[in-house]
Amino acid sequence: MSAVALSELLGAAVRDASGAVRGRVRELAIAPQDHPTRVAYLIITTSTGERVLSADALTACGATVRSTTDAVGWPRHTGSDGVLLLKRDLLDQQIIDVHGRKVVRVNDVELESTPVNSHVILSVTAVDVGARGAIRRLVKGVVPAFTSRALLHRIPPRVIPWQFVDLLETDPARRVKLKIAYTGLSRLHPADIADIVEDLPPAEREAVFETLDEEVAAEALEEIDPDIQVSIVESLDSDRAADIVTEMDPDAAADLLGDLTADQSGAILEEMEPEDSRDVRQLLEFGERTAAGRMTTEYIAIPARAIVADAIDVLRAFEGTREALATVYLTGDGHRLVGQVPLVSIAITNPGTLLSVLSEEVVSCESDTPDDEVAALFDKYNLLTLAVVDEHGRLAGIITADDVIAMLRHAR
Repeated sequence: MSAVALSELLGAAVRDASGAVRGRVRELAIAPQDHPTRVAYLIITTSTGERVLSADALTACGATVRSTTDAVGWPRHTGSDGVLLLKRDLLDQQIIDVHGRKVVRVNDVELESTPVNSHVILSVTAVDVGARGAIRRLVKGVVPAFTSRALLHRIPPRVIPWQFVDLLETDPARRVKLKIAYTGLSRLHPADIADIVEDLPPAEREAVFETLDEEVAAEALEEIDPDIQVSIVESLDSDRAADIVTEMDPDAAADLLGDLTADQSGAILEEMEPEDSRDVRQLLEFGERTAAGRMTTEYIAIPARAIVADAIDVLRAFEGTREALATVYLTGDGHRLVGQVPLVSIAITNPGTLLSVLSEEVVSCESDTPDDEVAALFDKYNLLTLAVVDEHGRLAGIITADDVIAMLRHAR
């Protein structure tokens, strides 16, 4: 078993069964549908055009590539649909380093040559994203091989194992054929995904949001700068955008759609489920920099006469955000807001206890309260959520602490 770099193989002389040099390596191909890491064939430039050399015929891969077959039997290369070409699709391309939570550039590809019976199996093991790969390519053909190896030995490797690689592919047709999914990326925290996406060019941002699960995409989109949010949504089809916007908090969705043109927001709203669309349309009617413009309509409100067990049942069925779970609101006659109970009080109290016994004095604001007053209330009372009431004292929505933090961050 020996390691070999893609840059070392590219341009290497290829000898056929007779031992004569018949061409040079131009490309290495992987067929992901057959094997995710194993090289399927090499594309060889010969005097009679480009030929395909099956990886099953390789006996050596290094400075020289040797084959067990005669060059006359190498078929002509007619196309590369459905395969990953290592030079074309990897070298100098951007890669999501899910462990480093950033985007890096591929400087080289590391492969492993493993002897099996009378031939070798060539497999991709990692991508080189450090200085070693860049320098290897820079000095190739300029510095003698032994000098190059001595120089590279002193440079610490910086690689991403192949199983952790998420390729940013902007060509939709090739992306589908390569079957490369953003599984590693989807496991990151939405804020980390947002940081990665904000560093990408527009086309790559679209590639990420076309591939991510709708719920993950929605959470990440909420963390992204509003201007970039708009550019991402504008690049998506209205049905795909609607799938993502539906999974967003209603207040975040309303803020986003409010920044789009009327035609764009209308098309997305038409694609959404009626109930979700109705909630967002209602929020769009409010001023953006007011309490009503910041609030979400996903909250927990229970009649004050209910008991702790009732609240637990509602909490279990709640599909809103974790931030909205911090407080359970109590309503009285005419659905007027009469109290609030912290989640922690419900968690430590006997299930048969009346919620009204646990109720605290409610802190609320009216729908037209400006942003600075909303922030002041959170600061003064150390709130996790703030109730927003209409002119009749009925609960219209809530503002969560994370929304206030985002509001203050964007105001700077």
